Amino acid sequence: MKTRFFLRPLTLVLCALVVAACLVARVDARQAQPLRPVAAVPAGSPAASAGAPVAAQKADPFGFSEDEDDTPTFWQIIRGQALNLSLLTAFTALALVGFFRKNELLKTITLVASVAYLGFYKSSLITIVNVYGLLSWNLPTLRDGVLTYFAFVFMLASTVVWGRLYCGRVCAFGALTQLMDKVVPARFRVAIPPALERRAGYIKYGLLALVLLVFFITRNPYAYYRYVEPFWMFSRHASVLEWTGLGVLLVATVFVRNLYCRFLCPLGAFLGVISQVTTVFRIKRWSECKTCKICEKTCEWGAIRGPKIVRSECVRCDDCERLYLDQQKCPHWIIIRRRSDFANRPPVAPAH
Repeated sequence: MKTRFFLRPLTLVLCALVVAACLVARVDARQAQPLRPVAAVPAGSPAASAGAPVAAQKADPFGFSEDEDDTPTFWQIIRGQALNLSLLTAFTALALVGFFRKNELLKTITLVASVAYLGFYKSSLITIVNVYGLLSWNLPTLRDGVLTYFAFVFMLASTVVWGRLYCGRVCAFGALTQLMDKVVPARFRVAIPPALERRAGYIKYGLLALVLLVFFITRNPYAYYRYVEPFWMFSRHASVLEWTGLGVLLVATVFVRNLYCRFLCPLGAFLGVISQVTTVFRIKRWSECKTCKICEKTCEWGAIRGPKIVRSECVRCDDCERLYLDQQKCPHWIIIRRRSDFANRPPVAPAH
């Protein structure tokens, strides 16, 4: 049953990737199809002989020789990107295996791979600019953006199925801040009051609305985006002002864990809206979760509020799910074990 439960959502994600790739390939093929002439003139006719120089001059006014421009097919594009697609597929498989197994070591390996591979090696993170392209339907051709399509479709499909899985495991900047959280001493952390934390969570939605408004007014997808997203840091090209702002953000992250992801990321807000509406496979809860506060205190994202899990804030980090299954720490299992011990206890002989 467990294997079937894991394979069903994984199959949905893979099917979505295949369908999206086929649709994009079909659109590219239509765009690349040459125009057909209205009528053909028989070869060797006087009209053809007389009109050939004029037609050739109009078609090629500079006198350059005409070279054949072969538009690559879908499979030629895929073969040309085979290595990159293999690496990206292996990385997403690693992220999903760690997620399904709820393994802390695999999750840490995934975070390191995200920073090293998607961050510094590829420097190809999904950004709010890709959201602009989706909303305005200004999409790159498959030849230029096959990896972007793969990552973007995986991000959307995984968000619909599980929630903000992309934020918790795939995003290189989010992975960097989570790795910082593992090495920064706990005494440096500043505990934010729950009421303030909830209000601060709305900041990223305000930033999302602001950047979308600026985009639809200016129609410039690159206006100011570097000042609301630090993902450019992996390309190591920025102005002094941008590096200064990044330094301030990282220093603040030392004291407030995952500061940017929790309160400032417009892309995270966009995925939060999707996950709040969809999220097919949600985190399970026991009846004891109504009174127990262990998971709520453990969650570093502020996504657990009493018995409720706020799907728009949850990034599927596994912390509460591991506690949910831990028979030594979770009160649900402790109560069951104590009841079993009490039921199996031998009866006390009556006193004479």
